[in-house]
Amino acid sequence: MSSDSPDRPLPSWANPEGPSESASEALKALQTYKKKDGEKVIVRFKAVGNAPIMKQNFFKITSSNRFQAVIQFLRKELAWKAGEPLHTYINLAFSPAPDDTVSNLYKSFATDGHLIVNYSTTAAWG
Repeated sequence: MSSDSPDRPLPSWANPEGPSESASEALKALQTYKKKDGEKVIVRFKAVGNAPIMKQNFFKITSSNRFQAVIQFLRKELAWKAGEPLHTYINLAFSPAPDDTVSNLYKSFATDGHLIVNYSTTAAWG
């Protein structure tokens, strides 16, 4: 067998003419997916029960963030440690999963252009 004439075609990554059209489309799609969504969502925090009331309760948060980032942000604003109980709810109704995105919650449950997040030191609703 000689190395001058391969029996099989070269893979697309080894093609001396450059990447194929489908490979460049795939690269474009990856670049688009990697971009962070710069859109912001207004989140309004409301205390429930004996939870301390925040002086400022409106914040703009990047919509591509997970809800876990909102919980961490709220803990920081309230100066609460990781071991202290903090229960969060959307519109006094349910507790979202930490891996839900803020944009999905906003699209589904926004009220008057705000995502209302209620917080409490004790479990208030199921």
